Amino acid sequence: MLDRVKYFDIFGIMETEAALASLAALAQPSRLAIFRLLVQAGPDGLGVGDLRDQLDLPGATLSAHLNVLRRAGLVQDRRDGRHICCFADFARMNALIDYLTENCCAGAGCGLANPGAACGDKP
Repeated sequence: MLDRVKYFDIFGIMETEAALASLAALAQPSRLAIFRLLVQAGPDGLGVGDLRDQLDLPGATLSAHLNVLRRAGLVQDRRDGRHICCFADFARMNALIDYLTENCCAGAGCGLANPGAACGDKP
């Protein structure tokens, strides 16, 4: 199976569509809040119950929002019995930031050492 992210990056196919899907998923207040909480939680993520409690969202509403974020590739989850833990896909988030900042300042040297690095190794 082809690695979709690498394949699309190499051939430039769907790069814009993937960015649009990610941005569209985040263009709703509750989904943006969910994603921001998951980013703050780091790679360990948060349980669905914790997300529900922190955001005061009904379970069905939270589930629908998480499904939109999953389809956009921004959120993943892992199951441990009946417990579901959700976490941000940092690689996808960084790929989106890289896409948005690809031609930052039109090469004029905006002073950012790596304008696309949102997470990862920090000095």
